[in-house]
Amino acid sequence: MSTCMTYLLQGSRHLWYPSKASVNVRRAVQRSYASISAADLKFGQPLHETHPHILNPGELTPGISALEYAHRRSRLANRLPKNSIAVLAASEVKYRAAGIFYEYRQDTNFFYLTGFNEPGALAVIANDGSGNNHIFHLYVREKDARAELWEGARSGTRAAIDVFNADETGDITRIGDILPDIISGATEVYTDITTLDPKSVLYRTLYGSGVSERIKNFVRGGKVKSLRPILNELRAVKSEDEVVQLRRVGQMSGRAFTESVRQTFTKEKDLCSFLEYQFKVNGCDTSAFVPVVGGGPNGLSIHYTSNNDILRDGDLVLVDAGGESGSYISDISRTWPVNGKFTDAQRDLYTAVLNVQRSCVSLCRESAGYSLDQLHGIAENTLKDQLQQLGFDVSGDAMGILFPHHLGHHVGLDVHDCPGYSRSHKLKAGNCITIEPGIYVPDNRRWPDKFRGIGIRIEDSVCVGDDNPIVLTPEAVKEIDDIEALRG
Repeated sequence: MSTCMTYLLQGSRHLWYPSKASVNVRRAVQRSYASISAADLKFGQPLHETHPHILNPGELTPGISALEYAHRRSRLANRLPKNSIAVLAASEVKYRAAGIFYEYRQDTNFFYLTGFNEPGALAVIANDGSGNNHIFHLYVREKDARAELWEGARSGTRAAIDVFNADETGDITRIGDILPDIISGATEVYTDITTLDPKSVLYRTLYGSGVSERIKNFVRGGKVKSLRPILNELRAVKSEDEVVQLRRVGQMSGRAFTESVRQTFTKEKDLCSFLEYQFKVNGCDTSAFVPVVGGGPNGLSIHYTSNNDILRDGDLVLVDAGGESGSYISDISRTWPVNGKFTDAQRDLYTAVLNVQRSCVSLCRESAGYSLDQLHGIAENTLKDQLQQLGFDVSGDAMGILFPHHLGHHVGLDVHDCPGYSRSHKLKAGNCITIEPGIYVPDNRRWPDKFRGIGIRIEDSVCVGDDNPIVLTPEAVKEIDDIEALRG
């Protein structure tokens, strides 16, 4: 068989495989088949054979192989009781107006286990009781020439097996006939699909078909449990390939920041547009979230996203943004002078925050034995000492006002990755987190006059190491001398 992916158009359903990405090499029946190169086919997402400028050989999604996706499913199945199942639904398309849709983004738990990046899909992962294997069901939208004329290509059920390595597949429109039998044969069901939007197509398909009664019976019997806590534990520790992908998107995003610092802007929206353009020019697919571009006092609002004010000479601008590539994200915050030169007061306050940030980054190692909550306590106490030296009254509720947010959060496929995963867990090698101390000084007589109205945040994405942290975003300039040198 050639090294390119090939569809064999007759015979067994297990006849097509990529030379490196196949999890189980599926032997073709020994007879003649008509064949067609995968590069000539249309799929619902890029593959190496159709988009070699995006994916390397063996990758199912950028940076991640089909083998890794299979390992993830196997690890999940091993966490489930014997003969139980996990059920996950793909994200639905969301609309801002009739016929006008938002950019699609897959449910990240679904994506983490399948690599499948289309709506209208359901995955079932079953612990088959053997102790070292699992069964992977993937139900998707079937190929439909008329629908694809309007909506773009679909991968279809054939690719669910041949590309995404499902053991069983079927048309998602028939899921109401298929899923009840799968559920009935399970001892327990782990799922979060009970929270589906009632307006979604998948909800109507499931709950208008008798499946709802089967699920309700399991709920009443205590046999339906949330899947999210198990997946949070799996996703919190990144694989080597995930860290490489996060480093790659950190590099792209960091360079975009540095190029933005180099320029002179008079409007927040112009800086925002330039930064998002630079994300894509450097290789990102899109922005990971709506950027914060807060000039002057706007920087005191943690999630300021209006980005419609003037950037004034003498003020600082606080920017919180990041790029996304292959669904992995970067999260960076930088603060710099609009005119390229720090005033003495800005320099003093910036140095205080930078000292705290450097100190906390150095503690992002498993051997240090800290949790994110403990690092936050260290950051708060260190920042308090720094502010006292600058003449701040830090008694009472001062730190809750001046530093109102947490030091960090997990990052990965989501900006706030693994939602619900406790910050009290000790950090492990492979955890990827942000370290983002900040200081936000209200225009109030309680605070030294020269610092009022200044907001500063410095944030990097960091991978926890055994004995040393890996900073994922060092290309984003943050030293005072480097920032000023960029503007000459």
